[in-house]
Amino acid sequence: MEDCDLLIGSRLVERGGERGRHFLRQWITRMANAYIRLILPLPVRDCTSGYRVFRRQVLEAIDLDQVMSQGPSVVEEVLYKAYKQGFRIKEVPYILEERKAGESTFNRKIMLNALKMMIKIRWQYRNYPPKNSGQNQSK
Repeated sequence: MEDCDLLIGSRLVERGGERGRHFLRQWITRMANAYIRLILPLPVRDCTSGYRVFRRQVLEAIDLDQVMSQGPSVVEEVLYKAYKQGFRIKEVPYILEERKAGESTFNRKIMLNALKMMIKIRWQYRNYPPKNSGQNQSK
């Protein structure tokens, strides 16, 4: 965290990856990230990673009460808001191991809703942060 404001544990950088996951789930992860980076021009390989560490200033500046996403797309919305405000983002290698107990709630409906939400996020934050907001202080 010495040289960043938001640290992401990434499966998609060198030495990162996934163990024990079906190849289809790995493929979905890669395709979802390619799509997200196309819609939200983020300098991040693993936009869907939920393994993150934030400086307090980031969470205060992005105003979590104003997040519109519900469900999995909240991680991309928070990431995009932090990026748009100029916070320094860094990815480090992370190995995700398939769960040993319980079942995933992931399904086609959740995935399609999350993909549609990327377009809404891009539109909603096209002028974010507002000029004169004074929030882009963390560089």
